[in-house]
Amino acid sequence: MFTGIIEDVGHIESLTPTGDDIRLSIRVNKLDMSDVALGDSIANNGVCLTVVDISTSGFSADVSHETIKRSGFANYQAGSKVNLEKAMLPTSRFGGHIVSGHVDGVGEVQSINPVGRYVEIWVQAPDELARYLAEKGSITVDGVSLTVNAVDGAKFLITLIPHSLQETIIGGYKKGTKINLEVDVVARYLERLMQGDKAAETGQQKSDISMAFLAENGFLR
Repeated sequence: MFTGIIEDVGHIESLTPTGDDIRLSIRVNKLDMSDVALGDSIANNGVCLTVVDISTSGFSADVSHETIKRSGFANYQAGSKVNLEKAMLPTSRFGGHIVSGHVDGVGEVQSINPVGRYVEIWVQAPDELARYLAEKGSITVDGVSLTVNAVDGAKFLITLIPHSLQETIIGGYKKGTKINLEVDVVARYLERLMQGDKAAETGQQKSDISMAFLAENGFLR
């Protein structure tokens, strides 16, 4: 489990194909590796990866075909920067929101607008994630815990403070940048629970839950 509070920005030193998978080598900058052991989890741009090797400069992890297919790793190359966060401890301060490190889809930056010292970014999410986007709800963008400030269909608005722009890769976003998205885990489980007995039916891929259904059952005002 993670919180979406980035600890370091590292970069990819190498991507080595291993069949359908990739062995990823990451060079860290200021991430404290003294308490990291083989088998530990580190989020890389919001993707939970298992540490399989530790070096003096960083660590290596294997990226499965499933992860490549569902995340932005298909677009990464040597030199690409990545947001890094170690898995939280029971004693950690919970500064963001519950982040599982399981990417739901890849979004695309639509516009970047400076507003004073802040920056507003509109992101186009995949259509199938639109139902999880809620104004003032939580969203994870490349591993960063952020608040959704506006929603327009499958597009949503996030506002970045100077600290977030400086301490994460978001400061380097451009129009068209592909980004990993993870929706609020509570919304995912709530949707599944509300399917009731239908959840056990084979082929039950899409939810029958709509905004009208939520309103009728008291979840919306």
